[in-house]
Amino acid sequence: MSMGADLSSVRVVRFHQLGGPEVLQIETMRRSALGSTDVRVAVKALALNRADAMFRRGQYIETAKLPSTLGYEAAGVVIEVGDAVTDLLVGDAVCVVPQLGASRHGSYADELVVPQQHLVLKPARLSFAEAAAAWMQYLTPYGALVEIADLGQGDTVLITAASSSVGLGAIQIAKLLGAIPIATTLTRDKKSAVMAAGAAHVIATEEESLLGRLQAIVGENGLRAAFDAVGGPQLADIAEVMSPMGVLIVHGALSPEPTLFPLKTALRKSLSVRGYVFSEVVGDAERLARACRFILDGLACGALNPVIDRSFAFDDIVAAHRYLESNQQIGKIVVTL
Repeated sequence: MSMGADLSSVRVVRFHQLGGPEVLQIETMRRSALGSTDVRVAVKALALNRADAMFRRGQYIETAKLPSTLGYEAAGVVIEVGDAVTDLLVGDAVCVVPQLGASRHGSYADELVVPQQHLVLKPARLSFAEAAAAWMQYLTPYGALVEIADLGQGDTVLITAASSSVGLGAIQIAKLLGAIPIATTLTRDKKSAVMAAGAAHVIATEEESLLGRLQAIVGENGLRAAFDAVGGPQLADIAEVMSPMGVLIVHGALSPEPTLFPLKTALRKSLSVRGYVFSEVVGDAERLARACRFILDGLACGALNPVIDRSFAFDDIVAAHRYLESNQQIGKIVVTL
């Protein structure tokens, strides 16, 4: 069952070699067949993530299978449903919940075929751009802060690289849980925006001592948890300020310097130090269901509110990726169709 013209082709962003933004090409491809549990979605907006740029350059934990699609997030309108789909109808506004395998299931296209289990109804209060921007931004910190750290009322949590969409999402989730978010940025330029997003304290790590400021903020109580996107030498400073039995979760490697495991500090404080990626949530049906309920509830009540930095047209996808790599943004970059 379909709505509108039955077009035979779709426009898809792909790359045939690893490299900078210039390797991205918009190609016209034959429409994919619809399986019995699949849903065809006309995309109204898609969102960019730092992982997309790393994936394109061959630096991400997932390896691109060339020629490759890319992207994890989109929102749009259902235009066709498979015979076994019962919970979605043609005309429904939906969000694409990120799938694994960006080379095959990339979201950068004007039309997508998505398994029904990776779609949820778009919250009415959100625009399509906001709905596209919500999922990696909240799924990633949800798994770390809720499922792993089990943050609660009054817990202190450090969130590094906090001006990113995931960092801002982590601040909002921490506040929703009643925790106290302490954030870092590189310089003071983004400090006010991160404070406005809800951080209790913001440390500019290129201009202030991370260790000294953290010690002044948390005192003898220490950090209950840390959600670190940077790694590198600062991991030792973070470990030094953790409370006994604290949880230090590393989800990124923005630092170009080696990351050494703070063994003696971890032993002395009985710390949990572990790597984490969003696929831990997406790859587990029960955890994904819990995450979706948490995120949808937060979006519905306004406690979670996606921050959009800038919007680009689909034809300007190369320019959008150049901006993504400029590190100027505060929040999410989206593409609208």
